[in-house]
Amino acid sequence: MAEITAALVKQLREETQLPMMDCKAALTEAGGDVEAAKKALREKGKVLMASRADRSTEEGRVAIYTSPKVGAIVELQCESAPVAGSDEFSQLANDLAEQLATGPGANTAEELWAQPSPRQKGKTLQDVKDELENKIREVFRLSRLMRIEAASGGYVHHDGRTGVLLEIEGSNDALAREISMHVAAMKPQAVNKDALDKSAVEQERQTQMERARQEGKPENIIEKMIEGRMRNFFSEVVLEEQAFIKDDKQTVGKIAAEGGLKLKNFTMWRLGE
Repeated sequence: MAEITAALVKQLREETQLPMMDCKAALTEAGGDVEAAKKALREKGKVLMASRADRSTEEGRVAIYTSPKVGAIVELQCESAPVAGSDEFSQLANDLAEQLATGPGANTAEELWAQPSPRQKGKTLQDVKDELENKIREVFRLSRLMRIEAASGGYVHHDGRTGVLLEIEGSNDALAREISMHVAAMKPQAVNKDALDKSAVEQERQTQMERARQEGKPENIIEKMIEGRMRNFFSEVVLEEQAFIKDDKQTVGKIAAEGGLKLKNFTMWRLGE
């Protein structure tokens, strides 16, 4: 059996980022074989994390990947805010979004985890997840994922808790990002009036008519009044009708058209919602 030297333990510690005592015990059990010790540590880590699978994961981050042909958005959850803000966790979330967009696609978290890591060659995303979970000792959960087969832009807030994936026609990355930032801030319900729920629009119209009658307005002018009030309603809830957050003298729809973009749809996720 090879001698378990301090240098060997240090090497395993640096390669796995696991506690020194765990590394020494694994090397002892493996007779000094570093690769066997690594495998043993991975297997022990899987067992440990499986026992913690029911733990709450209320922190995490949203990540997106955008391109002229495809886009993706994912939500990766963890247990604590410090881990959610770490570079390694952020990179894993970004890698998941990139692989979802550029790979064969996936309908479930299990399908995506099984695919290759776009950054760490020779490893699956599951391998990367297992190693990071084992090192940090927190549960990670890929709670949502979505891919669109279309040109896309997007934005993720600096804390990672809000992300927007914008489906577009045209090419203007900077403007697509600015409009996605607008979506995150103003939270529209639909991209255009046609995309609004028809029953919700009719309910709003009836509400405004009843309000006008209660105000004592004559029936012969109520309809014109309602049209004005509905325009106000649309300007509050429809992306194209909203005043652009960076220039409130113009609507988002006008800004997009002038920039060569047609807004098709958007998805906004807030962590845990």
